[in-house]
Amino acid sequence: MLELNFKPFPTIETKRLVLREIIKKDVDNFFLLRSNKDAMRFIDKPLAISKDEIKTFIKYIDRKRKDNQAISWGISLKGNTDLIGTISFHSIEKENHRAELGYMLMPEYWNKGLISEAIPKVIDYGFKKMKLHSIAANINPKHKVSRKVLEKFKFKKEAYFKENHFFNGLFLDTEIYSLLKS
Repeated sequence: MLELNFKPFPTIETKRLVLREIIKKDVDNFFLLRSNKDAMRFIDKPLAISKDEIKTFIKYIDRKRKDNQAISWGISLKGNTDLIGTISFHSIEKENHRAELGYMLMPEYWNKGLISEAIPKVIDYGFKKMKLHSIAANINPKHKVSRKVLEKFKFKKEAYFKENHFFNGLFLDTEIYSLLKS
């Protein structure tokens, strides 16, 4: 069984980014991200409808981290603390040494290689610091860009589930990709 400890919060830096703790001051930008139809297009969760909802979500994220059950980083550009996206291990199976990777970015920052810059650092943290054996990613099969990003980092398709996720009155398919430490 994995023994995790996210204290102190593990800030990660890349050439252009700071992956850091999501805090109360991020409410406005986090709301803009989670209420943006383009950003949420393939997330298959309801759009945020209020800043209070985001405040509650930030508390939830923080509680999960303090309980060592998940970790979410806010993505900011170096030299600017504004939140432009998130990346996380939001579902950790300690007994299986496995975590699910998730990420999203404000549309105005798409196609700049920022997620591709963040993912290797988060993967490295997962395998080296968390001692994960595998990292999974669950995507909407229509999200071709996300699939390409995962394949770029050698994630392999593990499964395709037909109509296994009910959202917005529809049964949706999902694809699972994974990367093994080996």
